[in-house]
Formats: sequence, C-alpha cells, structure tokens
Amino acid sequence: MKTKKRALITGINGMDGSHLADLLIEKDYEVFGVERRSSVKNRKNTSHLEGKITFLTGDLTDQNSLFRCLKNSNPHEVYNLAAQSFVGESWNTPEQTSDVTGLGALRMLEAIREYGRRLKFYQASTSELYGRMVENPAKETTPFYPRSPYGVAKLYAHWITKNYRESYDMFNVSGILFNHESERRGLEFVTRKISNGVAKISLGLSDHISLGNLDSKRDWGYAPDYVEAMWLMMQQDNPDDFVIATGEAYSIREFLDVAFECVGINNWNQYVRQDPRFMRPAEVDVLRGDYSKAKKELGWEPRTDFKTLVSNMVKSDINFLKE
Repeated sequence: MKTKKRALITGINGMDGSHLADLLIEKDYEVFGVERRSSVKNRKNTSHLEGKITFLTGDLTDQNSLFRCLKNSNPHEVYNLAAQSFVGESWNTPEQTSDVTGLGALRMLEAIREYGRRLKFYQASTSELYGRMVENPAKETTPFYPRSPYGVAKLYAHWITKNYRESYDMFNVSGILFNHESERRGLEFVTRKISNGVAKISLGLSDHISLGNLDSKRDWGYAPDYVEAMWLMMQQDNPDDFVIATGEAYSIREFLDVAFECVGINNWNQYVRQDPRFMRPAEVDVLRGDYSKAKKELGWEPRTDFKTLVSNMVKSDINFLKE
C-alpha cells in the first residue's frame, strides 16, 4: 500500500492555508495545520476541514513549538504561509511584524534543519518585495525595493530561505505571489472591505465604504489558482523561486467599478469616502508580475479573470449577509 504524502501548513486558518488544504486533500495528502494557541479558535475558513485534517498548536515566534509540530506530523512537505500579513498594520507594529514574518521563517528553517530529515519547504514570498518597481512587469531577476515594514520582513524571509537552500542543500522554494484574493480574504484587506461594503450597501445595511488611495494598481489573481502553483513548485526535481501573477494590473477604482456593477450601481462616487487613516506612509503605486517562468517550467497559468474574481467575492458576501 502506497504511503500517503504528509504536509504541514502554517497559517492554516488564513485564506491561502485553507485553500491549500482543500487542494492537498483532493490530492490524497494527510494534512496537518498549525494554528496559534488562543482562547477562541478562528476557524471560519477551516470549519469545513474539521475531522479531515489534524490541527496542531504552534507559533512562528517559538521555535520549540515548530519543532514539536514537525515531530507530530513527520511531513514530506512544509508550507510556511503564516505571517503578520496586513501591510497597513506593519507600520503600527513593525517589531512584531519583523519577528513573526521575518524571523518566523528562520525559526521554521532552523527547526527543519534540527529535525534532520530531508523534506521540502515552501516560503510564501510576496510582490511587496518589489515595492517601488524598478521593472514593470517584475520577474524573478527584478531587483527588490520593499516599501513597508511588512515588505522588508518578507525580504529577510525570502533571502534566508535562499541562503539555507544554498548553505545546507535544503529543498527550499519561494513563491513570489502577487496579490491574490478569494471569498475567504480577511475583512481588513481592501478587496474584502470593498466586496463586503458593496454587499452591505446593496442590502441597505450601510451607506458608504471608507478607503485610502484609489489610484494604486495591483496584479490580482484568484487564491485557489495560486495555491496550485505552490504545490507545483514542491513537485519539481530541483528547488527554485517563481513569480506567480496574472500579468495584468487594475486600480482600486476599477475594482470598485466591477464590484458595484455586480449590484447594478454604475456611479459609486456617493458611496465611497477617502479616509487619510488608510493612506500608506510610503505608497506602492503599481505592482504587476511576469509569470512566464512559471508557465514554462511549471505549466502553470491563472484560470480566473479579474471580473470573475470580484463578482465571486461580492456574491459570496451578499449570500453571507443574507444568511
């Protein structure tokens, strides 16, 4: 009888973690999800996975807890998706962001090294590494220029992953994923703030949405498509890093256009207020990625277009609020 592959996922209760767990279960993996100890478990995204995966308690700020998770799961693959991932919050808590997002990756790599068994490691890198883009679209060889404490912390995590790969002959890969969203995105993120706000306005539960810069542009993809790229990176014979993107960039205004169109509103100006509190100290004006390497070497392409992504999120929030 063939042994099932085992995967350990940090950040299991986040958007990416839950979508990745869904994918791996489809592929007949035994899945272990790492969640922090708290008085109330936040399993909104993973309630459907209870009984299908094993939840373990661990924290990226505690290396011993990560080592115990490795011992309890004995995985073939480790996906490090946990982080303080809200860019706006990283200016309020730069030290904590650096500890969790940056040094957290180091602690996991050290735990794997001490564990002593060769396994595959995936690090969730980000398009925020590029920040003030010096090349558009950005590819794997584009110089990094992060513009937030979050981006700087992720840059450390990205380079320490590469450093351990080269220093200790570890199978470490980094996925430089551009913005990707889904119905499971947290409410503090601008895309979900919009989809949830539009849903509330359409149902008469609110009269406006408060947002920051409406002119910044992002390369938005669909999270279920992107977790497949993570898995594909881990199935290669040799470890490498890949940009995952759609190659197209849309502004917040264009996101609003599509979202409000879903509820029959063509002119949304009266429903949107710009709030200085949501402006970044150092703005990233545009992020757009070149996924040609992933297409060539992984056979990966995005399947979900921008309008479908936005409408999926709005419809999901309307249904959720109705229930």
